[in-house]
Amino acid sequence: MSRFFSSKYKNLTPYTPGEQPKDTQYIKLNTNESPYPPSEKAIKYASEASEKLNLYPDPTCSALHEAFAKTVGVETDMVLATNGSDEILNFAFMAFCNENCGAVFPDITYGFYSVFAQLNNIPYEEIPLKDDFTIDVNDYIGKNKTIFIANPNAPTGIPLSLSQIEEILKGNPDNIVVIDEAYIDFGNDSAVSLIPKYDNLLVTQTFSKSRSMAGARLGFGIASKEIINDLNTVKYSTNPYNINKMTIAAGIGILEDNDYTLNNCEEIIKTREYTADALSSLGFTLTPSTANFLFAKHNKISGKEIYSELKENGILVRHFDKEKIKEYNRITIGTKEQMETLVSTLKSILEDR
Repeated sequence: MSRFFSSKYKNLTPYTPGEQPKDTQYIKLNTNESPYPPSEKAIKYASEASEKLNLYPDPTCSALHEAFAKTVGVETDMVLATNGSDEILNFAFMAFCNENCGAVFPDITYGFYSVFAQLNNIPYEEIPLKDDFTIDVNDYIGKNKTIFIANPNAPTGIPLSLSQIEEILKGNPDNIVVIDEAYIDFGNDSAVSLIPKYDNLLVTQTFSKSRSMAGARLGFGIASKEIINDLNTVKYSTNPYNINKMTIAAGIGILEDNDYTLNNCEEIIKTREYTADALSSLGFTLTPSTANFLFAKHNKISGKEIYSELKENGILVRHFDKEKIKEYNRITIGTKEQMETLVSTLKSILEDR
């Protein structure tokens, strides 16, 4: 680092994104993107918006907010669009955490939580998952801290039920509970339905996974009007024009073509089940994932070796070096053809052993 870098960030460990290599054409199963392109309507709307890039986008994102609120079944002033769900998560750390009210989240979860805590100088607690990688709800009762839970969790893919989320909400009435629903559309019930009942609930969602817009960067927060007002204060104090014109337009197109999203999710779920069965038949152990990825290990070959050999064969998966999960790889669900290639490649790797 340079001599000018602020000392308050000297111990900051940045988030490590999944590989985006450009040297080889890989089957890319490492960053949980959708294997399907955005809907034609989204592409058309974005193209039309590109003709007016000389003008600022609407800072209120009013048309996008209206379309999204209608889709999730809440009032327009109960949603806030952000630059990916990462931004709404960072806003939550800024708005609802401080030195007296720290953050708490699982020890195995989305890696950005600890980064946001460090970035904002917020004390945080990581609660270990159980041996089967599930969250023990009792560990989150009466924490007197802001709670962040990915549901389903990443990289395990294991969900909490709505009744379990309710227990956490009821057990922390004076603190915000953030439910990060990046993968909610692949077979789970959204906690948005609980918002009228609990004024301490903030739900975050993203268009990067089920809605095929990872490259456009669009996320949302859904909560009571009061919580959204708090988050708007942070937004307008940092970057009022946080969503560009083309992303706003594409987002509206995606929402107007919701059947396209639902059909893609159904295909991904079917392909996930096919892949899980195929990997199990090859001797892999998998967590019960309800996301658009699988979390798998094999007892005869290490997670690192599987990752490396797949990469040599032109397939990228995500490997984590953390001791507790180093034998596992997270495998994004691609098209049926991509997953058939994955399975046949793994079969060859195992036969060579």
